[in-house]
Amino acid sequence: MSRLDSHLETALARIGQAGQRRHLRASALSPNGRIVRNGRELVDFSSNDYLGLARHPLLIERAREWTARDGAGSGASRLVTGTSDAHLALEAKIAAFKHTEAALVFASGWQANTAMIPALLTAMPGAAVFCDRLIHASMHAGLAMAGVRQHRFRHNDLDHLEALLADKGVNAPARLILTESVFSMDGDRADMARLCDIAERHDAVLYVDEAHATGVLGPQGRGLCAHVPGRVDVTMGTFSKALGGFGAYVTGSQVLIDYLVNTASGFVFTTAPPPAVLGAIDAALDLIPGMDAERAHLATLGKRLRDGLAALGIDHGASSTQIVPAMVGTEADALALSARLEAAGLLASAIRPPTVPPGTSRLRIALRATHGEADIDALLGAIGGAR
Repeated sequence: MSRLDSHLETALARIGQAGQRRHLRASALSPNGRIVRNGRELVDFSSNDYLGLARHPLLIERAREWTARDGAGSGASRLVTGTSDAHLALEAKIAAFKHTEAALVFASGWQANTAMIPALLTAMPGAAVFCDRLIHASMHAGLAMAGVRQHRFRHNDLDHLEALLADKGVNAPARLILTESVFSMDGDRADMARLCDIAERHDAVLYVDEAHATGVLGPQGRGLCAHVPGRVDVTMGTFSKALGGFGAYVTGSQVLIDYLVNTASGFVFTTAPPPAVLGAIDAALDLIPGMDAERAHLATLGKRLRDGLAALGIDHGASSTQIVPAMVGTEADALALSARLEAAGLLASAIRPPTVPPGTSRLRIALRATHGEADIDALLGAIGGAR
């Protein structure tokens, strides 16, 4: 037993008493919106594989092809020998997809946010930082690493953002606004047009995390920033959700990418993504623009679910996307409802603090284009029967 274990056991006991302890459970994605866990096939309402691409044969085949051609690993960080022709070609393809000057691939969304935010703030000494209070934990972590104070505006309250900018930003040498386009726990959207107007009016840099919009929303699945072309300074997104693979991207000006290559520590000091990851991304980028029917189906499923939850008297917040929260309140209530659904063959994970604010524990229902209307109806019936 390690000398550390007694301290850790005490800390774990505190987490358990608060109803917030987590455990790893083996699962395997199956086609048609299913997942295998403990030998049972469940209808999966917990994965972020929104378009069902994680098991798509083209992604699997191209990952194999690129591995056979280029090997299992990349060998080094990007600034040493880790940059291949495939990396550069893929980044050009991402920039073309997002209609920006340039792009840069990162290993994960967490790495991208925690690497970029400190790097950007180093170039903006004294900047006043404004962020939606519900931005992803990785963005808060990036700000903590930068050692800067953040001014949090109430969730999606852009009047509050303007008031903070007028009060806290007017005398600052620079201003940075951080938000998500689709919020990962609430499934609601930021008003991108008004955010751009505010950023321009206050001469602020606008940084948008598009992890849960990429592939699902906007023209050709290019995200909500595609509705305001050329007006967002920094866009980050991931390949690990609707695009079915792994990794993340940053898009913006060529100057932005050149700067990050030189200063973003999580990029500089990390081994480059391997060929299999790049191949899967490349295949997904070929498929995504032509998946309007799947995106429309996903939107229809979301409306059906929200209407059904409302009929049951369950709060789904301001969700308007493929992410639909079913708010139940306490940690214990969320865990109990999730367990009853799993017993009925439906996987909808309980989300608890600190991931969400206290008192808002919920089922975070993530829809997939491989679900059918019967799956939604079965979920609603089980939720109604469990209350």
